[in-house]
Amino acid sequence: MSEGGPALHTPARRRTVLAAALAVTAAAAGCSVPEPRRAAPTADPAPGRPIASARARRALLMQFSAHPDDDLYFMNPDTQRLLDAGVPLVSVYVTAGEHNGRNRIAGMPDAPPDPAAYSSARHQGLRQSYAVALGLPAFAPWRREVLTLPGGRRAESDTLTNGSRRVELVFLNLPMHAGRRYMAVPSLWQDRALELRTHLSAGSPVTRADTYDYDQLIAALVGLLRRHRPTVVHTLDPDPDIQHSDEATRKRDSEQPGYADHGDHTAVASFTWAALCRWVSDAVREGEPIPAFTTTAFRGYYNRHWPKNLPPAVLAEKAARLVPYGGNPSWQCGNPSGCGDYGVGGDRPLTNRKGWVRSTHHRWPGPGPALAEGPGGRLAAYGVLGLRAVRWRESAPGVWGEPVDLGGGPLAPALGSAVLGDGRVLLLGVRFAALDGHGGANRREVVLLEQRSPGGAFLAWRGLGNPERTDDRSRRIGSPVALAAPDGRVHLFVRNADKGVSTRVRAADGSWSPWRALPGDAEVQDGLAVSADEAGRVHVYAAGRDGVRHWVDGVPRGARLPLSGSTVASAGGELYHRAPAAARLLGPAGDAGLDGYGGVVAARSAALGTVLLGTDVKGRVALRAGRRLRKNDKTAVSTALHVDARGATVVGLGADGHPWSWRP
Repeated sequence: MSEGGPALHTPARRRTVLAAALAVTAAAAGCSVPEPRRAAPTADPAPGRPIASARARRALLMQFSAHPDDDLYFMNPDTQRLLDAGVPLVSVYVTAGEHNGRNRIAGMPDAPPDPAAYSSARHQGLRQSYAVALGLPAFAPWRREVLTLPGGRRAESDTLTNGSRRVELVFLNLPMHAGRRYMAVPSLWQDRALELRTHLSAGSPVTRADTYDYDQLIAALVGLLRRHRPTVVHTLDPDPDIQHSDEATRKRDSEQPGYADHGDHTAVASFTWAALCRWVSDAVREGEPIPAFTTTAFRGYYNRHWPKNLPPAVLAEKAARLVPYGGNPSWQCGNPSGCGDYGVGGDRPLTNRKGWVRSTHHRWPGPGPALAEGPGGRLAAYGVLGLRAVRWRESAPGVWGEPVDLGGGPLAPALGSAVLGDGRVLLLGVRFAALDGHGGANRREVVLLEQRSPGGAFLAWRGLGNPERTDDRSRRIGSPVALAAPDGRVHLFVRNADKGVSTRVRAADGSWSPWRALPGDAEVQDGLAVSADEAGRVHVYAAGRDGVRHWVDGVPRGARLPLSGSTVASAGGELYHRAPAAARLLGPAGDAGLDGYGGVVAARSAALGTVLLGTDVKGRVALRAGRRLRKNDKTAVSTALHVDARGATVVGLGADGHPWSWRP
């Protein structure tokens, strides 16, 4: 997060001098002749690769932010929940967060700009915040040292432990985008001929600046991934919403031209996803097992454009993490450059008109693993691991085997699914068909994997295209949601670039209709809900700006539904949602008896009626069946629900990338 609107008007500094001249000046400028550009990894749909075993790895969360505080504003409370469960954290900050060099103190005149001091103060604020997150005093001493990255580049690594709990903060210190500055990370993503010189943060153990070009930054991120081998990765949003506002509003809201986020957020997220793709593609090329990690991308400034989704208890917990980060000029923290980002301290996160702290949105929301019942009643779970589709199978109730690679990558985190009448499974995902900076292609497509026989092997991956015609608009589509209707057709829905809903329909003979947009001019959030009622009609619900939108068999219903702050759920054609900033889940009869936050899954069975799965305000998995509410403390990055004649089964994907089952 940063104040300061990006603009792209100042001409670039380009490496246009001769190689001989570069050789003469390299020592003084800290730069070198660039290596030949590496081609971006391409989609690799072929299945059957070995995957790193869950039994051979320990859970670890790694998150990548543009600025100091992006994680606090946009990735919490998810980060805190994993920390509380004992999962170690490595948090990487790509820019120095130096902005204009002014650490503003309310009621005091501005001091002269000092970028090195302001960067240092923000880093100190992060140390204070994460010390408190580990249950230690804010000024607990950290081990600070120099970390050597590929190519000999240096980063600061700060480490703190409390018993078995551990946090490491890594600062790369590239320049951030502010005002009319071209020489920043967004331009590095776009311009192959650009290189950036790092900032020096006051008091850092890193005392010499380095330079980065496009390939060198990706190599540094891949080096960090290889070093730490995370099982959970948090990133910012590489494909933010199109957002139209006048120029004054855009600058005031610190957003890049045309998109609902800061330019640094988008560029760093793009670099991170490119690094993840390269990490996996290098493993395939070198014959190594696929790294087994799950991903979650988080919306950024998007939060201010939509109804808020965190209830008071969760919001208070999240905002409290920003208080030690903001610090106070009166604190005696031991850092001469400052004890936090003073403009963020106290009650400012809650009083800021932009309201970033009041929501946490996933870029590709969706339920957890897709579930299907196989021979003998054993479950199969399908998910995305290492950017590729995988299948886990039960060998006995609640006993899950190792993942089997189904290929298809690189894929966004959420899979849609449908089970045909004969038991065959369809999996639907969003593929990064191309992810390349410096003028290269950047494109997404919806892809399909169809099972050849019930419980058996799959056909080859098939592209279903995209409801959008241009590459840039293709990046704005949402998570696919699918439903196998009683008449044998399969209905596929995605949110489109205009924030409406687009659909394709698979006929009973396997042929697909063209893409078409559902009628209606309402803008909706991602996280669509679809279900069939007793008459076989297909209902689609989506949370909109001024109320939940509802279509039946593709026709909009005229009745205005209440406003929802979170994604919605549906079972039997009925709606379940939460009012903005509220914990109470509401259904057709009012209170549905499942207070909490985040996504909800709904299913219906003859024996149990409607079953609801969600997360309570403390982050525990919660299940409502009939009049009974059960809770479970197991750690999960996502959960899914299966209902059959025997009852309800919850399947969670743990932080180690391995599933677990809970049958209350």
